[in-house]
Amino acid sequence: MSALEFPEAPSDKKALEEGAVFSPRFDAAGLVTVVVTDAADGMLLMVAHMNARALALTLETGIAHYWSRSRNTLWKKGETSGNFQHVVEMLTDCDQDAVWLRVKVLGHDATCHTGRRSCFYRTVGLIDGKGTLADDGSKPLFDAENTYRKPSA
Repeated sequence: MSALEFPEAPSDKKALEEGAVFSPRFDAAGLVTVVVTDAADGMLLMVAHMNARALALTLETGIAHYWSRSRNTLWKKGETSGNFQHVVEMLTDCDQDAVWLRVKVLGHDATCHTGRRSCFYRTVGLIDGKGTLADDGSKPLFDAENTYRKPSA
C-alpha cells in the first residue's frame, strides 16, 4: 500500500500549469489517462488509466501500475507475462489530467495482452461507407493464450 497522496489541483490556472507541485486531476471515476511509449524509439505502446494508488506505486517503484476498468482492479504491468514496464520518464500535460510514461519493456518487449509489442496493431479504414480494420503485420512475441491461461479447477 502506498503512503503517497496527491494534493488537490490548484484553482489558480498559472499555479496548475506552471507550478512545481504534481497535483493530477483525476476524473469523476478517480482515474487519469496514461499514454505509454517506448523510451528508445517512441513507439506508442498502449493507453491506459491510473487511479491515485496506481500512480503512487508507479512513482515509488519505477514499474508501471494501472487500474483495469474492465476487471475493476489494480494491475502491475508484467506481473503475469514478465513484460514489466520500467519507467524511464513520467510527464504530465499542461492541466495535469493526463500522464505520459516513457518506458523500457523487459521480457519479450511486448506490451499488449495479445503478445504484440504494441496494443495498436490494426489500421482503421473506410470501405463502402463502413469502418474497417486491417492487421498491420505485427506478430505476437509470446504465446498469450498459454501465458494467460487460467488454471483448471
